[in-house]
Amino acid sequence: MKKEPVKTITLKVSENTMNKMNEYFEDKKRLKTPPYAVFQADEADTVVTLYQSGKVVFQGISADIDANLWSQMEKNLNPNKKIDMKIAGEKKKETKKNSKVYYANTIGSDEVGTGDFFGPIVVTASYVTKDNILFLENLGVKDSKKLTDEQILKITPQIIKKIPYYTMTLSNKEYNEKRENYNMNAMKAILHNKALLEMTKKYPNYDYIVVDQFAEKYVYYNYLKQTPNIQRNITFITKAEDQCLSVACSAIISRYIFIKEFDKLSKKYNQTLPKGAGPIVDEIGAKLVKKYSENILNDIAKTNFKNTERIKELAKN
Repeated sequence: MKKEPVKTITLKVSENTMNKMNEYFEDKKRLKTPPYAVFQADEADTVVTLYQSGKVVFQGISADIDANLWSQMEKNLNPNKKIDMKIAGEKKKETKKNSKVYYANTIGSDEVGTGDFFGPIVVTASYVTKDNILFLENLGVKDSKKLTDEQILKITPQIIKKIPYYTMTLSNKEYNEKRENYNMNAMKAILHNKALLEMTKKYPNYDYIVVDQFAEKYVYYNYLKQTPNIQRNITFITKAEDQCLSVACSAIISRYIFIKEFDKLSKKYNQTLPKGAGPIVDEIGAKLVKKYSENILNDIAKTNFKNTERIKELAKN
């Protein structure tokens, strides 16, 4: 069998994240630490080293998983700070725009919330014409993952005044009910299909329909085999937010709605809910379970995530 490669990932974290890491790894720390390190610890297949400077080095087969968890923690605790994460040996590649798609009339769709334990899944399809391109570029529309929540909240109201869109929101209660029959990608395909059908019906003067690819084309359509009406002639593009402004708009609008829904949940339970699926999610989840019982998770969380079992264990203590 081919061995999985060992990865080395460096992440810069703030003091509050350092404190969380120090606490989380308390029982996993090695006796000896490298010079200038706060600690070195073992997390399954990953060795984690936190330095006094705030630099964290993740090294091992599952380094990417652990680095992503802690980058999400950093993002939750310091939402206005840009995430500084580097993968050893990885050269940054500039994505070349496909000018035929970028400068065309397009209907594009994208989603958010699929990697978050709390909060809904939101799928949006948008219609962008050639005449909208300059407006969107001047507004700074780009890959939503490169924008802070504050930037999203600022520019989205301007986008939705000018750009036609259609959004579908799947609550976690609905998600938990449906997952007995559908996996995550199947649910996404069904939501994308509905949103795209709605937009193509209203705005037939498009050149391309673009989806930010999350599954191979044949797999995507296989998810829809029981669906009576299927949108065909889709162009599937990886990292489509950089390639197609209608996809970029859809991602931004989806995230805007996601943030608003997240805030509603936080206010309802008088508890700031963290995004992602990292250690802080487990802490807050256990706090809510202690207060409201395990049943609350069916309404506000994706219960098939591994966080659920960890939260139940934490809540017993």
